[in-house]
Amino acid sequence: MIGVGFALPPDDETLARVARIARRADYLEITPETTWIDREDGALVPNGFHARFLAAVRAWDKPVVAHGVGFSTCSEGDEARTRAWLERMREDAALFGYAWWTDHLGATTLGGEVTALPMPMPYDARTTTTLRARLELMSRVVPDVGVENSVVYFVLGDPLDEPRLLASALDAPRRHLLLDLHNLHTMSLLHGFDPHAWLARAPLDRVIELHVSGGRESDPRWLPSGRTMRLDGHDDAVPEPVWTLLDEVLPRCAHLRGVTLERMEGTVPDAATARALDEELTRIRGAIARAGR
Repeated sequence: MIGVGFALPPDDETLARVARIARRADYLEITPETTWIDREDGALVPNGFHARFLAAVRAWDKPVVAHGVGFSTCSEGDEARTRAWLERMREDAALFGYAWWTDHLGATTLGGEVTALPMPMPYDARTTTTLRARLELMSRVVPDVGVENSVVYFVLGDPLDEPRLLASALDAPRRHLLLDLHNLHTMSLLHGFDPHAWLARAPLDRVIELHVSGGRESDPRWLPSGRTMRLDGHDDAVPEPVWTLLDEVLPRCAHLRGVTLERMEGTVPDAATARALDEELTRIRGAIARAGR
């Protein structure tokens, strides 16, 4: 049985508008670091959303999965930050009962500096080894762990080599791929490759979760050339190419446990947008049914 999940937004106004949708979901997804304050002394302490999300999870009696952005799955060093992260996650895993924990492919800590989003890394043996080691650390907190294909705006190699790296790094028990279909769609537009060719090389037998979301084109005023780029903003409706990819991969992911709908906080301005999100949740259920899953 494949569940349909919804990502909880760390924003009171958005949370109020999507509460009905979240209650309809089979499970909830939380980005752990949105529930913490990163203090100057390095401690990670709960913020207000930590309590609000925990209350919602318990009141609605929903399973929970963790999906982070900042654990830095492909960088080395910064042992103090890593220890603090794992200690905080260990406490939260006991409270929320995380079924699995995933983070993005890439580096969010480089040379002691923390970046806002994962930076690309080479698709080479060193990155593979580092990713394996980071997943091993994660698995000591939550046994089932994985990594998500990210969106990056420059690449250090051929993006069609990414599936090979993922297959090698995840070749161990309880290691999983979170396949984000809007990320794949966005990357194919940014870097000019066929997403179906990427999928043909990907370790789909390792997929534990699928993400579907939307985005927009960048403002043409940003670049002197007027060129626009696809943005992975989670701030608009799921585009039709992503729905097509969902229909394609659902029958091919033998160990899939969930499909999660994501929407960024602050991007659900009214009831009409909330209704559209509700319809997307229903459309995901329809895709799962068509796939016989």
